[in-house]
Amino acid sequence: MALLTRRSFLGTAAAALTSPLAPAWALEEDDPYRMPAQSSAKTPAEFRRTVVNYQTKQFPGTIIVDTSARHLYIVLQGGQAIRYGIAVGKDGFRWAGMADVSRKVMWPKWTPPPEMIKRKPELAQWKDGMPGGPKNPLGARALYLFRDGRDTGYRIHGTTEPASIGKAASSGCIRMFNEDVIELYRRTPVGSRVLVYSEGL
Repeated sequence: MALLTRRSFLGTAAAALTSPLAPAWALEEDDPYRMPAQSSAKTPAEFRRTVVNYQTKQFPGTIIVDTSARHLYIVLQGGQAIRYGIAVGKDGFRWAGMADVSRKVMWPKWTPPPEMIKRKPELAQWKDGMPGGPKNPLGARALYLFRDGRDTGYRIHGTTEPASIGKAASSGCIRMFNEDVIELYRRTPVGSRVLVYSEGL
């Protein structure tokens, strides 16, 4: 997929890149499910969604993931970024590199890969896919990461396990609070660049 140029990206997503945070998260009017917010005062401050000063050479709209710090950033204009807390892959499942958001799905279907079914045979019931919904491990939204036009198998998605945020708990994908991934979904056009670092920035 051709990458967005700086000019075309800013032209299509300027509002998303200059308005820091909505007063509260909200679902789209046509969203089929209603869920309470997952994050709370018990969540450590470093993993709550916030705007931070952030100097980078990457252009606004780029998603930068620091797996060692358990943070995801979306670069804004003016030397700022929105920082989100995330859960990352357990030892042996972590990955790093560059990818593009090539697909976005509301309440995505989840299909456990064969190697996961081998580790957890009880998941075989979902070998053809678990329908999206509040009990689906991918949560409310998913951004699908491709590299050189091919699906990496990795996703940025919501979660049914909010207590995992800030930890190494997944099978390689990047988990977010549902309210956070909903906001990221709104701000991120298809074609956005994603950079994943495993040893800090």
